Amino acid sequence: MLFNSLQFLLFFPMVCIIYYAIGGTRWRNAFLLVASYFFYMSWKPVYALLILASTIVTYLGGLSLDKCGNQKRKKLLLATSIVINIGLLVVFKYHGMINDTVSAFLGAAGLHWQLPNLDLLLPVGISFYTFQAVGYTVDVYRGTVKAERNFVSYAVFVSFFPQLVAGPIERASNLLPQFKEKHIFRYHDTTEGLRQMLWGYFMKLCVADVLAEYVNAVYNNPTQHNGTSMLIATVLFAFQIYCDFGGYSNIAIGAARIMGFRLMDNFRTPYLSTNIGEFWKRWHISLSSWFKDYVYIPLGGSRTGKWRHVGNLMVTFLVSGLWHGANWTFLVWGFLHGIYQVAAVIWRRLSIKHSGKRLINRLIGIVVCFLMVDFAWIFFRANTLNDAFCIVAKIFTALDKPYINISSLSVGCASLCLLMAKDLSDTFGWKIHALHSSNIGVRYVSFILLVCYILLFGSLNGGQFIYFQF
Repeated sequence: MLFNSLQFLLFFPMVCIIYYAIGGTRWRNAFLLVASYFFYMSWKPVYALLILASTIVTYLGGLSLDKCGNQKRKKLLLATSIVINIGLLVVFKYHGMINDTVSAFLGAAGLHWQLPNLDLLLPVGISFYTFQAVGYTVDVYRGTVKAERNFVSYAVFVSFFPQLVAGPIERASNLLPQFKEKHIFRYHDTTEGLRQMLWGYFMKLCVADVLAEYVNAVYNNPTQHNGTSMLIATVLFAFQIYCDFGGYSNIAIGAARIMGFRLMDNFRTPYLSTNIGEFWKRWHISLSSWFKDYVYIPLGGSRTGKWRHVGNLMVTFLVSGLWHGANWTFLVWGFLHGIYQVAAVIWRRLSIKHSGKRLINRLIGIVVCFLMVDFAWIFFRANTLNDAFCIVAKIFTALDKPYINISSLSVGCASLCLLMAKDLSDTFGWKIHALHSSNIGVRYVSFILLVCYILLFGSLNGGQFIYFQF
C-alpha cells in the first residue's frame, strides 16, 4: 500500500478513528499491530512472515541478553541474533549479486559453475526493519535500553506502519516507550501532522514524480542522449531523490504525529550543507546516525590512528553503499562518499582557514558540496557501471543541444522553486511560513492553494517511492 494511493487515503483515517476510539494502550497496540501487518501484506502477504521472524528472533534475543550475566555468552547471543537477521537480508537482497560475482571469478579461472538461482522478490522495506530490530538488540546488549517484555509492544515497534517500509529507522529508546503512553487526540498534533503530510505529498507528487519523467528518459537510454541532457538529468535527479525520500519521511512523520507519536527527523535541508560532514548530518539522518553508532564507532571511529581512522570511514561508507542495493554502482557511490569524508578529515587537520566574507564562504561551500554529492549521484542512479562511466564521459566531452521535455521540466522546476524557497526560509530564518502563519485566514488559504496545486500539477499515477527498492 503506497502513501500516494487511494487505498492509503482511505486506510489511514479509518486507522486513526478506530485507534482513538479504543481505550487502553494494550488494545491500541494490538490494533496497531494488526493494522501494520495488514498495511505490509497488501504488497506480498507471505513476506509478513519475515517481519515476524525478525521480531521473534530479536525479542527473544533481547530477553536472553537481559537475563544473561556471562559476557562471553552475551556476545554469542548478540552475534547469533545479528547473524540470523542479516542472514535473511543477505539471502533476499544480495543472493543475485553474490551469485554473479562468484560465477565471474570462477569463470575467470576457467570453471563454469553457478549457485542455484532462487529468483526471490526483494521484500519491501527489509533493510529498514532489519536495521531497526538489530539496533534494538545491540542497545539491549550495551545496556542503553531494557529488554521489552511485552511481545505486542515490541512487535508493533518493529512493524509500525508509518515508518515500516522506508523509515525513519527508529531507535528503541525513542519509539518503544511511546507505545506505553496513552495518546489522546490533540488538535495541534493533528494540524501539524496534516501540514507535514501535505508538504510530503507536494515533494513526492509535484517535484519527485514530475522530474522523474525527464530523469528516467535520459538515464534509461544513456547512449541516445548527449552530455548536456545528462548534466540536466543528473542535477534534476539530486532533487528527485531528495523529494521522493524526503516526501516519504514527511508523510510518515506527519501520519505518526496525528496518532500522537513523535518520529525522528530524517532530512534537514541537505542541499544547503556547506561540507560533506554537514550533508550527512542532514541527509537520511536516521540511517547515517545508525551507521555511526553501530558500525563506525564500534570500529574505533576517530579514536584510533590516522590510517585506522581512514579505514573506519571507508568501511562505513562502503557498507552504506552496499546497504542501498546489490549493485556495484552503489559500492562506487559509497566509495566516493568515503573519499569525500577522508578528504574532509585531511582538510580539517591541515587547519586551512577561509578568507573573505562569511556569507561568501558559505555560498561557495554549498555549491562545492552540492557538486560533489551530485557527481556521486550519477553512480547511484545509473543502471550499470558502464552506463555511469558513459554518462560521466559525455558530461565532460559531449555537450550539445539538450533533449527538452516541456511538461516535466516546466512543472518540475516551478515546484522546485517553491521547495527551495521553503528550504532557504528554514535555513536562514526568513520566516516565510504560510502554512504556519499566525493568521488563521492565511493558513487555511495556503493549505487550500497547496492542495489545489498538487491536484492540478502533481503526478497522480501512484509512482512507487525510490527507497522501497532498498
